[in-house]
Amino acid sequence: MDVRTILVEPKSEENIGAVARVLKNFGFSELYLFPSQTIGKKARSVASHAEDVLSACTIVNSIEEAIANSALVVGTTSKPGISIRKHLRMPFFTPRELKEKVQGKQGILSLLFGREDTGLLNEELRLCDIIVHIPTSPDYPVMNLSHAVAVVLYELSDVQVAYGGQPLACVEDKERLFAHVRTFLDEIGYREHKKEKTMLMLRRILGRAELTARELQTLRGILRKAEWKIGKV
Repeated sequence: MDVRTILVEPKSEENIGAVARVLKNFGFSELYLFPSQTIGKKARSVASHAEDVLSACTIVNSIEEAIANSALVVGTTSKPGISIRKHLRMPFFTPRELKEKVQGKQGILSLLFGREDTGLLNEELRLCDIIVHIPTSPDYPVMNLSHAVAVVLYELSDVQVAYGGQPLACVEDKERLFAHVRTFLDEIGYREHKKEKTMLMLRRILGRAELTARELQTLRGILRKAEWKIGKV
């Protein structure tokens, strides 16, 4: 898969430079920054020979823009299991398990790395298909941003590219499916107080399922058939 590294509100200019260096260390180049960041002398000094990665980085105005066209959106966290509700009842994968999951797949893999102090917010985690956690000592589980990026990219650096297989569905098509499911829940009178939790659960299930574009269209076809059967379309 093509790997896109997205930094969400990095606090340190030096960390941006260090992440650029890590990308080049492991053969990657696609770096996204949200929101607009200053890339000055400190970042370029730390980046060293990866200044070309910094110069080519993409500045975006929203996370939705950063993950556009992605087949799989992966969030990262340093604190698994502290609060089930906080982390939205999502299972966690190690970087090695992520590698096994994407081996031989086609599409863009977007990696979201959160703020150095607070990480990714709940509304940002909701945009993710799966969550990755790097196993560390419980005495000090929080890693430096560039170190965390290095661990994940090291595992992904020798992922094999698939040829001839069907590409995974992109994030925009998945969002259309989720909108369709929400409409269907309204049509069948699904209980309002259960709707958000159900939608979130479906996002997690389908996110882990690695749907192809064809599989996604099949699911939408089933929904349309059900709507026709109950006389809603």
